[in-house]
Amino acid sequence: MRVVVVGQGYVGLPLAIRAAEVGHEVIGYDVDARRVKNLAAGVSYVEDVSSERLLAAMDRGTYRPSDSARDCGGFDVAVVTVPTPLHEGIPDLRFIEESGRTLARYLRPGATVVLESTTYPGTTQELFAPILEDGSGLTAGADFHLGYSPERIDPGNPVWGFQQTPKVVSGVDAASLKAVQDFYDQLVDTTVPVGSPKEAELAKLLENTFRHVNIALVNEIAMFARHLDIDVWQAIDAASSKPFGFMRFTPGPGVGGHCLPIDPSYLSWRVQRELGQNFRFVELANDINSHMPDYVARRVIEALNSRRRSVNGSRVLLLGLAYKKNTGDARESPSLRISRLLLDMGAKVRAADPHVVETMAVDPRLVRVELTRKELASADVVVLLTDHDAFDYDLVREHASFVLDCRHKLAGPTIEVL
Repeated sequence: MRVVVVGQGYVGLPLAIRAAEVGHEVIGYDVDARRVKNLAAGVSYVEDVSSERLLAAMDRGTYRPSDSARDCGGFDVAVVTVPTPLHEGIPDLRFIEESGRTLARYLRPGATVVLESTTYPGTTQELFAPILEDGSGLTAGADFHLGYSPERIDPGNPVWGFQQTPKVVSGVDAASLKAVQDFYDQLVDTTVPVGSPKEAELAKLLENTFRHVNIALVNEIAMFARHLDIDVWQAIDAASSKPFGFMRFTPGPGVGGHCLPIDPSYLSWRVQRELGQNFRFVELANDINSHMPDYVARRVIEALNSRRRSVNGSRVLLLGLAYKKNTGDARESPSLRISRLLLDMGAKVRAADPHVVETMAVDPRLVRVELTRKELASADVVVLLTDHDAFDYDLVREHASFVLDCRHKLAGPTIEVL
């Protein structure tokens, strides 16, 4: 089949390459010309897709990146994997809308369109379907298949990649569900059908809200435990020994990526808009997790004060800009917020991260460096924010005069944990 994947980021590229590997003719469409140029040169910035896999798919002629909407023509299946950010707390669905208008121009009877972008329940049928119908003159269900299948990409996960992770699938009618499920059955080991796109949309928000709330819980416990002179990490280890009724979550400098800082707010917004009620769990979790970077910055200030130094003029070395270990994904990363806070207070902030390549969101005042003995020895404070395996932790222990470890990776007399 001719498959168009709209959006070639952390979600769209793994999907597109997998579809190409099973033999489909795939167009990876993205409006970012620079990204398309890099992909066409065989350069992947997504850890889940090596440059070797990318080049192999292009050499076979089954994958081609493009920033031209005309290349979307003639598709049998189109999958939309575009960002859905928040703007002043309100869902911003303009990328879904633009994708729908683009695909509608090329939509043919019998084709299948799938939305994967995370959004509020009702988006597929109430927003996306009318855009496709208005632009094509066709009717969803009657003339073309339409469904929703939430992305479950976990960047850098060596066990649960795109193929191994069960895929929730849905359709606006029985024929659409069959078409969507038949497509994904070729790409993944397991598909999980649900009754309608609304259930699939809610399932995605439920998954991420569960994580968001539990991370907020353990973050707040960590802050209180420090003042109570309790080792929260030992307590977490002890609780994790229980073989039932407990799931391990650990504190950190905040939440990042496209999911946790954003997705639960989609559900909260929908509940407020449709029911006029507040989703208190989500709002409380948002408040705690969004202020963890401020807490980390305060801990840096306290550490400097205890050494009779002001944050203004002090040299701070941040280890990690990505929101998640062993990935280059810096979207919504708490590290970026922490760096801005410290820079605004006059600190000389430097950062080491071997994975982060795309730096559009990185403050231009931030100096990017390699993790070296000299950088560690020159820093007044080293802050471990992302525990990449690539970091030499023995080097950090040996040459850093003080480390604020936000990931409980280090131990020693000069180490202080979050």
